[in-house]
Amino acid sequence: MIDVLVIGGGNAALCAALMAREAGASVLLLEAAPRAWRGGNSQHTRNLRCMHDGPQDVLLEAYPEEEFWQDLLKVTGGQTNEKLARLVIRASSSCRGWMRRHGVHFQPSLSGALHTARTNAFFMGGGKALVNAYFRSAENLGVQIRYDTPVADIELQDGRFVAAHVPAREVRGRPLPAERIEARTCVLAAGGFESNRQWLREAWGQNERGEWPSDNFLIRGTRFNDGVLLRRMIEQGADTIGDPTQAHMVAIDARAPLYDGGICTRIDCVSLGVVVNRDGQRFYDEGEDFWPKRYAIWGRLVAHQPGQVGFSIIDQKALGRFMPPVFPGATADSLEALAGLLGLPVQAFLETVHAYNRACQVGTFDHTRLDDCHTVGLEPVKSHWARPIDTPPYYGYPLRPGVTFTYLGLRTDETAAVHFDKRPSPNLFVAGEMMAGNVLGKGYTAGVGMSIGTAFGRIAGTSAAAAAGYEHPEKENRHDCATA
Repeated sequence: MIDVLVIGGGNAALCAALMAREAGASVLLLEAAPRAWRGGNSQHTRNLRCMHDGPQDVLLEAYPEEEFWQDLLKVTGGQTNEKLARLVIRASSSCRGWMRRHGVHFQPSLSGALHTARTNAFFMGGGKALVNAYFRSAENLGVQIRYDTPVADIELQDGRFVAAHVPAREVRGRPLPAERIEARTCVLAAGGFESNRQWLREAWGQNERGEWPSDNFLIRGTRFNDGVLLRRMIEQGADTIGDPTQAHMVAIDARAPLYDGGICTRIDCVSLGVVVNRDGQRFYDEGEDFWPKRYAIWGRLVAHQPGQVGFSIIDQKALGRFMPPVFPGATADSLEALAGLLGLPVQAFLETVHAYNRACQVGTFDHTRLDDCHTVGLEPVKSHWARPIDTPPYYGYPLRPGVTFTYLGLRTDETAAVHFDKRPSPNLFVAGEMMAGNVLGKGYTAGVGMSIGTAFGRIAGTSAAAAAGYEHPEKENRHDCATA
């Protein structure tokens, strides 16, 4: 019998598999996706938010624990478990050496990735390179890996893991029978339910306009995060945490594909102009805070607008100050023409932009800090970086809500154990998006998803190995690798 079964193939699952194998346990990893699409949402990531008390290789200055905690507290509005959040924060300071030992390389903050040089360590080659490095290391260490192997059910006995059930399926034209896979311990790291269209519909329901908002959502990441395993765990009495409508949800280009658009579909110029809905009206403060702290609120904001669509509007002055998206924006030499290209009501749009322009109190514009350029007498206000949109050509980008991952998950503790009626399972553990709601009740700040997945993946792997009788040499997660 295998010692540790890991269900999932993203960052958290791979960290768990590697830690369990390092401890000496035999490990089998089941990835629902085919090999070409392995890695879950992690393949679309770019960086890891890292606590550090001084300059470290690719990280500038310092980003101490308390600042990280305050950033997280602000974006979640207090909807977070402080004990587990601080565990993640502290672990983020001591994981990069371990990551390097498994083939991950880092590079300085990318040009155009605003305000992250101090807080986030970027992966050289992005998330796909990280995932590939982990898979190579896992294979070299003897982790068994099976692709095209979705798990549809978990067999439990009094809160104890017994076996995983894989349904009959067809892979590349070859029928495969159903399987029952036993293991001494198990780590669940199979992601949220964001690619389950029906579950999203159930969660979001119908709005006052008779719309089903989630029907217009795009999924930034993998199509394989269907939540089947999460739902089965809930049905079997696992303790849950989180609101099913809360998610890492970004305003992305409305022309993005339904799945796997990734980072290149994000629209990063929101704070440099205005955002209007299909009626030509502004609906939120575009300059509330730095983009890495606030970009993930905009998907939810757009989700509540008519038709679940918005439009980011800038002028020539904004060019060169943001990461350009993969699709070019609509371009016009007049605001009237731009409205026509975007299908906006011309008069309402012009009134919105002109009212905004009149309200701008331009001081010293500086997009690298919370400057003094703001609006007066306008609702909603624009708190920072408010400059008139008056220099052609003008640009417009259509927006839709892009769901990265959902926050409804399994309640856990510092051992990563799954809980049943407030009691931890002795041999079933959880990591990654399936438990991220313990730390993220709402909101998001750039790179923290990878911090959570890395911390709890490593904890879950260590705990699972220990439950199978193996102790990891780094069990205490000592701070040994910040500068390794």
